[in-house]
Amino acid sequence: MELRDQIMGIVDEIGNSEDKLIEILISVQKKSEHHYLSEQSLILIAELLNIPFSKVYGIASFYSMLSTKKRGKYVIQICNSTPCYLYKGKEIVNMFEDILGIKMGEVTQDGLISLEYTSCIGACDQAPAIRVNDRVYGNLDRGKIYKVITSIRRGEL
Repeated sequence: MELRDQIMGIVDEIGNSEDKLIEILISVQKKSEHHYLSEQSLILIAELLNIPFSKVYGIASFYSMLSTKKRGKYVIQICNSTPCYLYKGKEIVNMFEDILGIKMGEVTQDGLISLEYTSCIGACDQAPAIRVNDRVYGNLDRGKIYKVITSIRRGEL
């Protein structure tokens, strides 16, 4: 299916008013092959909703659940708020990078997992914490990190 047709279908289903923008962006991203919002997608959405591209891009680049860069099917967001950062945050980043063989902002070669920073995820009492798609994991150590990655690779998440 052509990108324009796919996005038109989503807009028809959700509605073509500006107040539906975030819902449309989330839906388009979920159906994207690389789990992100391409510039072409954003241009089409702006045209279909009759709103400026700058507004669509601003929303897409502001919210951490949206991305304008290619992502893996599973997005591991490592909290870099003060509690997580101070309590082993850098160690957690190093462990993920070591185990996955990628750096922050990259995607595994199989396209399954991407690593990125995010602001507070509301789990300060469980620092250091991460969010994988919509699930939060806290009090992380190497063993818990291996369990999360193993669950992802087995398709259990």
